[in-house]
Amino acid sequence: MTDSSTTVRPDRRAELAAGLARVRARIADACAAAGRDRAEVTMIAVTKTYPASDVVALADLGVTDVGENRDQEAAGKAAEVAAAGVTPRWHFIGRLQRNKARSVVRYADAVHSVDSVRLARALDAAAAGRDRPLTALVQVSIDGDPARGGALPDSSDPDVGLDPVAEAVAAAPALRLAGLMAVAPLDWEPERAFARLAEVAARVRAAHPDATALSAGMSGDLEIAIRYGATHVRVGSALLGMRPTLR
Repeated sequence: MTDSSTTVRPDRRAELAAGLARVRARIADACAAAGRDRAEVTMIAVTKTYPASDVVALADLGVTDVGENRDQEAAGKAAEVAAAGVTPRWHFIGRLQRNKARSVVRYADAVHSVDSVRLARALDAAAAGRDRPLTALVQVSIDGDPARGGALPDSSDPDVGLDPVAEAVAAAPALRLAGLMAVAPLDWEPERAFARLAEVAARVRAAHPDATALSAGMSGDLEIAIRYGATHVRVGSALLGMRPTLR
């Protein structure tokens, strides 16, 4: 039974079901166009600013993976959803400060935004008491702009260079290096961005063969991301509708 904060209105459930059907069809069509198996691509429902009731409804509709960007919102929402008896896989996909690591590892199954050796070490220390390693993806700065977050693929910087960050995650006992994550820069065409990401991912897989996950693509560009090898697409507005105003 759910409490009032997780009770789902029938009209909202119908809206979410319709959005989910559209997104699933887009993913299936994109996989077919790329000659890929649909099972290779996981949809992450990005629920930042949406209520816990939407997560409960999506889970009831078969959604297994949910993404959040801000710990201050995600921690409470994950607790509400768990209290309702619902247990999706939680993906933390926003920029993460080291002082939030202990909070995030309490509910997240995966962190997509590891972008420095210092953050990898903080997560490793925070996750040491877990019953299984924390899945970690290294966020890549496709255009090399450090202001946007992401490890730098062409830098040898010992803290934020992509290769040192990947090595730090791979060496961390409490982490599992799953692959890479990126967001297409606003001033790049998605095709150019995801082609570049695919090149970087191939380089990382050469050094870390098990790092096969590629978290890329959102509501507006998921088809292009899938064409270039995305295994996880992060979908918000196309699934849940217009995003409420950020608090």
